[in-house]
Amino acid sequence: MRTLVNKGIVMFAILGTVCGGAAWYIRVGAGQTASFRTAKVTRGDLLVSISATGTVEPEEVIDVGTQVLGRILTFGKDAGGTTVDYGSVVEEGTVLAHIDDSLYLAEVAQAEAQVQSAKAGLEHAEAELEQMKAKLYQADCDWQRAQKLGPSEALSQASYDAYKSAYEIANANVAMGEAAILQARAAIAQAEASLRRAQLNLGYCTIKSPVKGVIIDRRVNIGQTVVASLNAPSLILLAKDLTRMQVWVAVNEADIGKIHPGQPVTFTVDAFPDETFEGKVRKVRLNATMTQNVVTFTVEVITDNSSGKLLPYLTANVQFEISHRTNVFMVPNAALHWLPQNDRVAAEFRAALSSPMGGSGGPGNDRQLSSDPGAQTASESRSQGVLWVQQGDYVRPIKVRVGLSDGTMTEVEGERLTEGLVVVTGEQAVAKRRPQPGDSTETTNPFATKLPPRPGGGRGGPPQ
Repeated sequence: MRTLVNKGIVMFAILGTVCGGAAWYIRVGAGQTASFRTAKVTRGDLLVSISATGTVEPEEVIDVGTQVLGRILTFGKDAGGTTVDYGSVVEEGTVLAHIDDSLYLAEVAQAEAQVQSAKAGLEHAEAELEQMKAKLYQADCDWQRAQKLGPSEALSQASYDAYKSAYEIANANVAMGEAAILQARAAIAQAEASLRRAQLNLGYCTIKSPVKGVIIDRRVNIGQTVVASLNAPSLILLAKDLTRMQVWVAVNEADIGKIHPGQPVTFTVDAFPDETFEGKVRKVRLNATMTQNVVTFTVEVITDNSSGKLLPYLTANVQFEISHRTNVFMVPNAALHWLPQNDRVAAEFRAALSSPMGGSGGPGNDRQLSSDPGAQTASESRSQGVLWVQQGDYVRPIKVRVGLSDGTMTEVEGERLTEGLVVVTGEQAVAKRRPQPGDSTETTNPFATKLPPRPGGGRGGPPQ
């Protein structure tokens, strides 16, 4: 029995809450009316653009590496006399770093010794050649005498053959001596080439700046060992000229057809949100990239950075200028898209409205005016539109010619348009004044306890 009583109390409380909510809706929710949201016709400049995001990049970046291996000993000095570091300004030929050159000094010394040895070998070959020429002269004289005597009683056949053979051997030795000289000279050239290579490697131990510029990144520290194998290790990243910068912008394939070299560009960076920078398109790269089936092209935008405010790798919010209108009338897009219900249109204009869809409302300014007193003929090059102007509790239409839109504001033309003209952009619900206790139309909760009337009017409380 107690359980049934508790359930009854709960049901009665729920029923009271529902009835109280219904009474509140009847008193407050149903007491709402509609009013118009409005905006003014403005005059100004309208820019139609494509928005994209890019990265600020130096116009020319040089990755300074090394062709030799070794340990970093010291860093050089920049133009101000301080140790080379991030942001240092360097001239062409400025020493950036020194690598331990002990091994390369030894290689140079060894190569120099080889050159000296080759030169000595050349002198030895030349001396031997002179000896061989002298022996050839002696053999030639003996052979000449032997030929005059010939094989006879005065000169045996064996002696005759020996003189002849000695002459031929001496002649061959001279040819061998001349070849030895050529070989010695080639050895000298080879040793000198080895010396030059060793000297170059020694020179590579001193890293110098190839151009005048600013150091963006220093990627090694003193004591660190760098190893040059197939790829030269990167030591320092150098920007040639930061007074000229680029913005690499990723543009969607749907918009790339509207981008062309020389096109004006404006952009902002988060570091200076209140400042707008200007540039122009230099080129559209053809190596498109695809990310999650979205194709984008990289567009290079060049800009002047004489102020030095733009830093490498800042994120840029870029606007590519497609078209620009100056000193034109503009209205919010909602003013052209809003369409009133028939009962909200002034009576004298209702007959002039027709709806191709047969409806009386909905989004889009689809209904056209079949006649509008005082309306002007629309331009053939622009589409027609309708603006709605409040007339008491109703609205009346104004025909306009619609031009460019930037997605928020739209260019409009029409003789009835004036700067500051208030046009309707929509409707909004506005609650009426909430009824106060004591009003003749007061609605109360039928389940609430009613107190007897007090003397003098009103309810509640014991008589005074």
